[in-house]
Amino acid sequence: MSAETEKLVTAFCQSWSRKNVDDVLSYLTDDCFYHNIPMEPCVGKAAIRKFIEPFLKDAESAVFDIKHTTSAGNVVMNERVDTFVMGPKKIELPVAGVFEVNDGKISAWRDYFDLETFTKQMG
Repeated sequence: MSAETEKLVTAFCQSWSRKNVDDVLSYLTDDCFYHNIPMEPCVGKAAIRKFIEPFLKDAESAVFDIKHTTSAGNVVMNERVDTFVMGPKKIELPVAGVFEVNDGKISAWRDYFDLETFTKQMG
């Protein structure tokens, strides 16, 4: 199962570069729990859409560059750099992601990053 879950999470991360919210959400369960750890969590596709849609809408590009991946059972962890180009700004954010996969979809997704690193680049 670990190889399958790793492939699913990798495909999910790659889907961001297509900048299609419906495509990104298609990898998630309807009741997915998503938490950017420095922020409030989102539960369910509607709440996740509300949170991620502005990033994809405003970004000229969105790339999740996975550096390392490991998994055990239905849990996948990756270390990556998420890069968003928004007008003249290029935001590069080191992230550690933890994903739980159930029945072929991501049911929980937690990203750990330094919020100050993000806000300094947005400013």
